[in-house]
Amino acid sequence: MTTDRPLLDGITVLDLASVGPAVRAARWLADWGADVIKVGPVPRDADVHITPPAYAYSAHRGMRRVLLDLKSDGGRSAFLRLAAEADVVIESFRPGVVDRLGIGYEALRTANPGIVLCSTTGFGQTGPRAQWAGHDLNYLAVGGYLHCSGRTADGGPALPGATVADSAGGGLHAVAAICAALTARATTGEGTHLDVSIADGVLSLMSLAVDEYLADGTEPGPRHGLLTGRYAWYDLYEAADGGWLAVGAIEPRFFANLCQSLGCDRWADHQYDDEAVDAMRADFTAAFAARGRDEWVDLLGPADTCVTAVLDVPELLADEQFDVIILENLNAQAVAGNDLAALEQLVGKGKGFLMIGGYHSFGPGGYGGTPVETILPVQIDPIERQDLGATATVQKAFHLAGQL
Repeated sequence: MTTDRPLLDGITVLDLASVGPAVRAARWLADWGADVIKVGPVPRDADVHITPPAYAYSAHRGMRRVLLDLKSDGGRSAFLRLAAEADVVIESFRPGVVDRLGIGYEALRTANPGIVLCSTTGFGQTGPRAQWAGHDLNYLAVGGYLHCSGRTADGGPALPGATVADSAGGGLHAVAAICAALTARATTGEGTHLDVSIADGVLSLMSLAVDEYLADGTEPGPRHGLLTGRYAWYDLYEAADGGWLAVGAIEPRFFANLCQSLGCDRWADHQYDDEAVDAMRADFTAAFAARGRDEWVDLLGPADTCVTAVLDVPELLADEQFDVIILENLNAQAVAGNDLAALEQLVGKGKGFLMIGGYHSFGPGGYGGTPVETILPVQIDPIERQDLGATATVQKAFHLAGQL
């Protein structure tokens, strides 16, 4: 039996964070149907807080926002009233801060015995680094991820191209823990306090490397393991046009297909032959250098060889694997003009386009007169705000350019 009801419909989440894994967790929970309320205020101390750009974290689409001074009696009281009706609170302060503010787990549990408090920190609520400051790179460093990843020209660890620790190490683990806690609450009626450490999350991502080391003493690192480039059939290769290809032909039949397609049949029986690795890699390098990247992709992709192109961000947005581009509630000035032109070209080629607008999209500096107005079946007028006392603001955004 299937239903169109969102998976987390009816779940209310209070999000106290502004950046990092807690915000990513709130983003995913909202995408799954939770009612996420972001709780401010804008940080007072610019030296210790980050204000992300408007487009970050999908511009907090589908979320509500309330500004509260949690250091005041009134703000604290208002937050506890919200918590009394909520299911989850997510925070990313340093350990002890929510208790000092009077909104720690004991205070929340008094207001709502079923509340789930998820505290996300770099190194956990306890331990030798609990009070240390840090960011994604630091957690990847202490979690062993950087050491086992690629190397720069001087032999040092390479900077990652994405916030792996914040997303996979922290955000996803927070979401999993929250969903588990909500499942348990359905049976017990009781909430809980979740301690989500980003560094611990990175350690879990490194489980294969850690398990190997504990099992046979093999010290993981670049080119040391099956999944870090020890063999030629799990590596990156440059094509004739300067593009790059990712090769991951682990299974024997995929490796055999790869050797045949590259004209390197002599290596078909030497997949795990350490003495043949250098010569095999040299042959693969020469073979891939004979054709352009996309030509190889067209040939090898359907041939069960586990070969894909290494895409840059513009190519990623245009790739047929991803069907819809979503433009959030952003001022048009936050989007480069050439990006809007590229958007028009992508939609013209069949890419889906969804615009989730509001005052930033349709107010001063909005998308009237831009390619967005051409793409959408609407005429975008300047927004008019109509203040209705102190309770609400009505925003006139756009009207259909035609009749329904």
